[in-house]
Amino acid sequence: MFRIRRIAALTAAVAACAVALSGCALTQAAQEGESGDEIVIGLAVANQQADFFNQIRQSVEARADELGDVRVVVADAKGDADTQVSQIQDFITQEVDAIIYIPAGATAATVPVRNAKAAGIPVVTVDRNPDGEPGDTFIATDSVAAARELGVWVGEQTEGTGRVGVIQGQIGTTPETDRDAGFKEGIAGFPDLIEVARQASNQWAQDEGFDIATDMLQAKPEITVFFGRADALALGAASATRTAGRDDILIVGFDGDVAGLEAVRDGVLDATITQPTQAMGALALDSALKLADGEKLPAEQLQEGVLTTAENVEPFIEKHP
Repeated sequence: MFRIRRIAALTAAVAACAVALSGCALTQAAQEGESGDEIVIGLAVANQQADFFNQIRQSVEARADELGDVRVVVADAKGDADTQVSQIQDFITQEVDAIIYIPAGATAATVPVRNAKAAGIPVVTVDRNPDGEPGDTFIATDSVAAARELGVWVGEQTEGTGRVGVIQGQIGTTPETDRDAGFKEGIAGFPDLIEVARQASNQWAQDEGFDIATDMLQAKPEITVFFGRADALALGAASATRTAGRDDILIVGFDGDVAGLEAVRDGVLDATITQPTQAMGALALDSALKLADGEKLPAEQLQEGVLTTAENVEPFIEKHP
């Protein structure tokens, strides 16, 4: 059961009366100084500079506000796995009721889960699930299925012929591994669509995408397709192709970040996969509360990613799923 922390509602109620100036009657709960038990959830974010992770944070906090009596404590690792280990240890020391954990990378990713479980604190992993030490439940897009669909779409758009440069995310992370597997399956039916180059980024960042794509184009000018494993990497590749004067390259990403969706609308990217980040954040909080209350949840709760092109992008720009 929850480690409970009492909320003093009396002060808030009195303040509300003062604002109203007259006609305010305290509720019985406020008069007694009780409004329920506050539940504290630690949210460990890999890097808030990335739109995907920031959307998860926003949706977790919005869901907490909607539910009430839930406080979310956010820690931003800024892409550093060692920092994140310390941050989650702080959550454990604070005796939070549950932890929502987005690993900053594959390095040391298992340590926070192991330490939290040893302290009896349940863990919801989001987007990345540490190999060998998974969370109590894992929430992510079904990246294998989504990347497979993206690979088939690329094959159809290129009429099954071309040379592919892959700009990878962080090696060893769940999304990189799954997107790699799915995309390979997708293009497998097009034997003349061949991968000729791949290189990993460290932070899934746009400047890395630009540098990697620039190097690839110099070494492999025959490239006709770029797959950036994240929208930021794909946007970097798009900048590199423009700099190189290449307008013959199909460029696809993955995530459905705001910038990525706008780039699809504007023809800068040809396609992406839109992840339901708002829904995933809300689900992560709901799952954390259930685990903290002793409920059992499925080991995985995979969500559907949507292949997004200029034909269907507008609704996602208006309201992200």
